[in-house]
Formats: sequence, C-alpha cells, structure tokens
Amino acid sequence: MKLTVIGSSGSFGSPGNPCSSYLVEHGGYRVLLDFGNGALGELQRYGDVYDLQAVILSHLHADHCVDMCGYYVARKYRPGGEPLPLLPVWGPAGTRERIAKAYDTDDAECESVFSFRDVLEGAPEGATGNTFEIGPFTVCVTRVDHPVEAYAIRLEADGHTLVYSGDTGPCAALDNLAKGADLLLAEASFQEPRDNGLLGLHLNGREAGESATAGGVGRLVLTHIPPWTDAELNLAAAKNSYDGPVNLATPGAVFQI
Repeated sequence: MKLTVIGSSGSFGSPGNPCSSYLVEHGGYRVLLDFGNGALGELQRYGDVYDLQAVILSHLHADHCVDMCGYYVARKYRPGGEPLPLLPVWGPAGTRERIAKAYDTDDAECESVFSFRDVLEGAPEGATGNTFEIGPFTVCVTRVDHPVEAYAIRLEADGHTLVYSGDTGPCAALDNLAKGADLLLAEASFQEPRDNGLLGLHLNGREAGESATAGGVGRLVLTHIPPWTDAELNLAAAKNSYDGPVNLATPGAVFQI
C-alpha cells in the first residue's frame, strides 16, 4: 500500500500546500481520501487525474471536500474520448446535496458524474461505524468527535493497515480504530497552550501521539496543521507522547505501508 500526501494544510491552504487530500494506491487501485481546496491541481502531479477508482470523504467541511466541484467539471466536460464511468464517492449522509450546492447545480447533474454512497450504507440503524470493500481494500469507518458528522477511516489490504483520523478531538473511537495499524495519519491542528480551551474539535500534537500510543501503531504522520500552528512544536509534542517514528505530512511525501 502506498500513501501519497496531496495536501495537508488544515482549515485553509498555505503556500504550496493544499488542504487535506491523500492518495492511497494498491493493486492497481487508486483511492483518494478527502478532496480539500487546492487538491485537484496537485493531484495532477501524481498520475492521470481521471484514474481514480473511488473517493472517500471523511466529512463535509470545505477544506475536505470542496475540490469535488472542480473534479465534477473535469470529468463532466473532458474534451474528446468516451464518457467516463460514474465514480463512486463515499461520504456522510448529504454528500450529494453538499457537492451539488457548492457547485450551484442540482443533484441529478452531480449524479451524472458521481455515484454517491453513504459510508453507513448497509449498517444497522443507529450504527456509528461500518465496513465495506473497495477493490483490494477493506474499508472501516467510525464516527469521531467533530461538530459535524465526521469519520475516521481504516484501509486494510494484504495484511497492511492505514488509519486516517479525519477531523476529530480526542476520542476512544479513533484509538480503537487505530489498533495495530501500520500507519496512523492523524490531524494535529491545535497548539498547546494556545488552544487548550477548545474541546471536541481537533487534536494537538501531544494528543495525536497519545492516540498512536493507545493504538499501538507502527508510525505516526501528523497532518491538517493550519498555517497559524507551529508544525515543529506539534511534532516535538507528538514525539514526547509516542515512542515510534513520527513525520509531518508534507505535499508529495510518500509512505510505503
């Protein structure tokens, strides 16, 4: 399994760094986790922009999904060639309506390009998690602590595991989903002590490290760090709470899992 960081800035882009978007490849499949603002331009550096088998959106805040609008245009109006097949887009309830509204079109137009699927599709009523298959990947999602419906995502293939936190405050759901993962891609938006009064929104570096420790993961990669947060301070904090290797997610960084 190969993880390529397309963009890792939190809340809004920084110079040379789009918002959250991560390309995961295995066995000829290319799955994109989140599609934040600026990601579509950078995605073109890493292969054919049309060669995705699925998109999974952790939640519907703009910095995680708004470049779906540009991707709609790219797939809908591609010059020449045969029409592209519908692209599966997995996300929280209301994903289709969110993307249609952002582009100021109707649901039917969006459905001419994308096949929208609720990440809880097929789960029992009231469930906060689910498991489904995408090509070689077994995908598990679980609801995490954020002001909107948001999910952490676990991808498994051939005995290897990647877990992506999405946006979340500290929660047992993330720790449990991360159990035994080879790599935890965890947000670390907040900075201590500046943001100590804000709860249930995001992790700081220390908390990301604590989640990695609780999950017994093999590697921690910090992401979703806004331009106003000191990434090196969060990196140091994570290293103080987690004994394994820790990296910052930077555009173009590649991790073999």
